[in-house]
Amino acid sequence: MFPWNRSRSFQQRMSQALMDGEPFFDFPRDRYIRVRRNLLGVVAGITIILLLWVLMAEIVSWSKGVYFPRPYETFIALADALGGTPIQGESIYDHTAASLYRWGVAYLIAALVGIGLGCFLGISQRAHQLSIVSIYIIQMIPGLAWIPIALLIFGLGEMATIFMIFMTAFPPIVITVSSGIRSVPRTYTRVAKMVGTDDLRLFSSTLLPASALSLIDGLRIGLANSWRVLIAAEMVVGVALGLGYIIIQSRYDLDFVSAFVSIIVICFIGLLVEKTLFVVLEDKVRDRMGLSKEG
Repeated sequence: MFPWNRSRSFQQRMSQALMDGEPFFDFPRDRYIRVRRNLLGVVAGITIILLLWVLMAEIVSWSKGVYFPRPYETFIALADALGGTPIQGESIYDHTAASLYRWGVAYLIAALVGIGLGCFLGISQRAHQLSIVSIYIIQMIPGLAWIPIALLIFGLGEMATIFMIFMTAFPPIVITVSSGIRSVPRTYTRVAKMVGTDDLRLFSSTLLPASALSLIDGLRIGLANSWRVLIAAEMVVGVALGLGYIIIQSRYDLDFVSAFVSIIVICFIGLLVEKTLFVVLEDKVRDRMGLSKEG
């Protein structure tokens, strides 16, 4: 029903798709060129950021006469931190582990709830009509706006942070997954029902694979939102360990280099997850679907 099998030849799969009344696309790709382009994109992006950083530091120092950390100073401090020098009383590894734990727990819960609810709303027209507006309203609430609610319910500490991350991450997952399932061409479901596929197999073998790219996009958006609100939450809800805690404490100590070190670690983790998890996962799904991002 859905063209996931790439073991057959292009002509065989195209002929079968046409006989089944299904759209089929398959474009050859040069994996080496694609990897090289991705690598060049990462290098170019980092280079641009570093150049803008240097330019901003020089402008601020010249116009305001205040100290602005340069890249080389920050990377030296980062190397020292990686070598064991404490930042705000703890190692950079302890701060990073604390942030990753909070984010991991909240994001995992948000992903499970979001995918489950999104699938349900995508399948049930009535449930979608009754519930989707509520999800949109929750999505419109900025992450930091959850602070008073989190403090009233959980007080200061870990649970307040996890709650804020969850409330920021799960709405886009629900919306994107449900939209992906609802946008699956009716041809797929009609063909599946013609061959006697039951509802459970229709969902697992047709609807879910066909909406896989939407699911990945939802998880990607949820991750970006949750990672940003994590750092903000650590700065205001009373945790004493984490990458956000480094930033807020550096403000009081005027230790701006440490703040920049924390920002670099935050960016590195986000880039690592994006390039090693979501890009790879998206490529595999596109391969299975016979699609390619190459222009």
